[in-house]
Amino acid sequence: MNFKIISREKNSNARVGRLVTAHGTVDTPAFMPVGTQATVKTLTPRTLKEEISAGIILSNAYHLFIRPGIAIIKKGGGLHKFMSWDGPILTDSGGYQIFSLATFQKIEEEGVAFSSHFDGRKLFLKPEDVIKIQFDLGSDIMMVLDECLPYPSQRSEVTRSIELTARWAYRSKKEFNLLKRDNSRLLFGIVQGGIYPDLRR
Repeated sequence: MNFKIISREKNSNARVGRLVTAHGTVDTPAFMPVGTQATVKTLTPRTLKEEISAGIILSNAYHLFIRPGIAIIKKGGGLHKFMSWDGPILTDSGGYQIFSLATFQKIEEEGVAFSSHFDGRKLFLKPEDVIKIQFDLGSDIMMVLDECLPYPSQRSEVTRSIELTARWAYRSKKEFNLLKRDNSRLLFGIVQGGIYPDLRR
């Protein structure tokens, strides 16, 4: 990963950095407009770039998988062409959406079974599937599938959950390494742990 710290604040952990991706450089910290379903509502790509100076956009693999579907986006030349955005794109794994929107969900070691919030279809996604989806989209930065627990949750349940998320992250990284052809794609882990600082660490 090509990330360089440009400056640090002496009295805190604050920092300014620069992240290089295949579709451009992102100065951090960054304002990341949300284009969940391949569009930032009410704003054109030109407005985002020229008036807001957005360096990166976030889209959601879950929502794009549900509709319009990965095959349609691939046929359209990938997510960048599909949404007319030539800058970096980070795609969220959809873990939160699976656990918050699905009318049915069952978490297993292998992955998660759930019903689409859109049309009720029964679906099953493994951590590896989520990585493949994000490769098909052409994401610059991909997130691993994680389990999102409700608040409040008992410490024992949070402990079980982060251990599962860590195993899924390991599998995601393995799949990522199998699919990547160069160092132009980036994979980010997700921090879980609820309200427990030691579990978050």
